[in-house]
Amino acid sequence: MHTRQVEVFHAIYVHGSISAAARTLRVSQPYVSTALRRLHDQLGFKLFVLVRGRLVPTDEAHVLFGEANHVFDRIESLRRAVKNIRTHGGGHIRLAVVPSLGLDIAPRAIARFREHHPGITMEIQTLHHDDLFRSLRERECDLAIAYDPPAHARLSRTRLGQGQLMVAHKPDALCATRDGLALTQLHDQEIIGVSGSGPIGNLLARALEVERVAVREVISVQTFFVAAALVRYGAGVSVVDEFTARAGLFQDIVFQPLNPSLRFSVECVHLEDRPISGIVGEFIAHFQNVLPESSRQT
Repeated sequence: MHTRQVEVFHAIYVHGSISAAARTLRVSQPYVSTALRRLHDQLGFKLFVLVRGRLVPTDEAHVLFGEANHVFDRIESLRRAVKNIRTHGGGHIRLAVVPSLGLDIAPRAIARFREHHPGITMEIQTLHHDDLFRSLRERECDLAIAYDPPAHARLSRTRLGQGQLMVAHKPDALCATRDGLALTQLHDQEIIGVSGSGPIGNLLARALEVERVAVREVISVQTFFVAAALVRYGAGVSVVDEFTARAGLFQDIVFQPLNPSLRFSVECVHLEDRPISGIVGEFIAHFQNVLPESSRQT
């Protein structure tokens, strides 16, 4: 299937008729009908059958649509990039970040960057650790920003800063101290765990094991934001990253650093065979400048 055939198939599948597909593609109905007939002949099986005046996808069409939809999305992304370069002399950045960086740090950095480069468009994905690097390897994004990313032969890493883990609790649940909480104060506490936290979840697990601190994980969630929300309503205590704590979304709960601190690096990652452009490098600089600001605001 060449590009135009993918577009014709996609339009008919989505809109359900030759006429609607023709309007979407801005071509004549005979063009779409001919293209579909040739596609059926080329494939050796039918993608649509006529039922009560409407084209109904076959089982084969349902199988192919997922792949065709992915190709169609990439074609549309390419067209947007060409349009941006033609009209603005700019470009398009596809960024993936872990969810907690999407609460405050990434939006702030993006807003500042676009003040200087209003012609640049961006796609933002918030993904869990493993999905983030899959997206990068499969070239669904150009740049990923995550915590303690793994070493990989295909990936190039740049350290932007660091963060630390913080205990989130209701004011009366634990004793707040100026120096922070000892990990041992979590012993036998009902904990809200974050199963999608990747390397920093492992960081906490190792520290608990070393200190022989036994906690009771009563709830498991996928993001630090949801964990903090559950703490807010009294469901337990949690350990979250400092960027969730400093986003300013939970004024009625206490966030305390651990003493001694448990720290992790914040790094940007890209494929080695796709070096970052100058404009992406400038965005990274904005992001790096924003990171320490959240610490100063608390």
